[in-house]
Amino acid sequence: MTYDLGYGTNGFANHRLDDALAVIADLGYTGVALTLDHHHLDPYGPDLAAETARVARRLAGLGLRVVIETGARYLLDPTRKHHPTLVSDSQERRVDFLLRANRIGAELGADCVSFWSGIRPADIDEDTGWKRMREGVARLLEADPAIPFALEPEPGMLVQHLAEALSLRTELGGPERLGITLDVGHCVAVEPDDAATCVRMAGELLLNVQLDDMVHGVHEHLEFGDGTLDLTGTLATLTEIGYTGLAAVELPRHSHAAPDVARRALAALRAAAAPPWLVDAEDAVRRDPTAIRTLFPAVGRHVGRAPARPRVDPNGVVHGTVDDAARARLVAALPDAAELPDLYRYGDDAEKRGVLRGLTPDTDPAVGLPIVLDALRTNDTRIVGAALGPFAAAHLDRHAWRHGVLKFLFTGIPLAAVARLGELADDELARMVADFAAERQAAGRPVPADAADLLGRAARA
Repeated sequence: MTYDLGYGTNGFANHRLDDALAVIADLGYTGVALTLDHHHLDPYGPDLAAETARVARRLAGLGLRVVIETGARYLLDPTRKHHPTLVSDSQERRVDFLLRANRIGAELGADCVSFWSGIRPADIDEDTGWKRMREGVARLLEADPAIPFALEPEPGMLVQHLAEALSLRTELGGPERLGITLDVGHCVAVEPDDAATCVRMAGELLLNVQLDDMVHGVHEHLEFGDGTLDLTGTLATLTEIGYTGLAAVELPRHSHAAPDVARRALAALRAAAAPPWLVDAEDAVRRDPTAIRTLFPAVGRHVGRAPARPRVDPNGVVHGTVDDAARARLVAALPDAAELPDLYRYGDDAEKRGVLRGLTPDTDPAVGLPIVLDALRTNDTRIVGAALGPFAAAHLDRHAWRHGVLKFLFTGIPLAAVARLGELADDELARMVADFAAERQAAGRPVPADAADLLGRAARA
């Protein structure tokens, strides 16, 4: 996979932003489409600079890539949804908002700012609508944006089809800082071509992808499998054209069940994008659990050994490697944990990591705890980094867990690899970390930033 999978915060409208980001990252997404809104990094809120810097640190700590979305419904006008737009009689507030979004995006290290045209008012003709749109986009680009803008064709709006977005860009002289956002569900609903063809049409101009399912003629964002999108073919085409941006799930009306919907979406995406060898291997393990004994050592040869998130974790210590993730999938295909002790005991370092990353809170503690405790005794940072995952958070006793966190600090493993750290950190851990920091300072050695951050959070609690 050449691109990152993300989830849109507009599908977590009932969550605090920090909580939404944590859930998205914990599920395994590597990016987020952040819709600026009243409760999610309000671009008109107090202390915007400080809040933006804080969110930037949060995104970096979670290893989340980001794009900025600007489709909040009532951010600019409390009485009229999405008003004003770039085709309204006065577009000043929309232009100001989009430029604010661009500055915020630059501070967050975002790939781009995504935007749409708006619905043509009933009292103006088509030509007037297009004139306003060209002028509005030109104003955005004349402001010398720090990061690119990406125009999204949106059903029912002035710019509804991909061909129209591409034509508008041509009319503006093909500006380098104007690309395309493509919602693949929209392709199903209103485009004359399928999503894969639209991906190829956008080509190198594609800066942002939104993922959802739809049926022809209906603009309703659906979970994968509830519409007619060829998800496998669409994802394959993203790889085919060399797309390296973010592809984020766009389900803005599913906030009432956001964690479960996001979990199902990622499972569907992984299944659709999985290498055929891995799909066959999972089926083999489901049929015969002992098949994992020969398949486990072969994983790296078939799926590769690259870090899962090379931009933020080049050594795979925090988020693992692609073969770690594949082995975890094989572990998940087992009916029980009976095979895990021997897979871990006789496995090489990569196979041990695969077992550790395959442990879940539902794994039998009698099997999982000896594995985690052994991992914490090793000096291999990638094995240690895989030890304090969701299983350890659920089952490791607090004394051993605290000492595990301290080992992360001693060995330089980022605390981002510790599952549920913010929830489980307590006064005793703060005391231990304070002692550790004092010893470092007394020896004239620097205190790791993670230790200082943890102590800072403890002081504010």
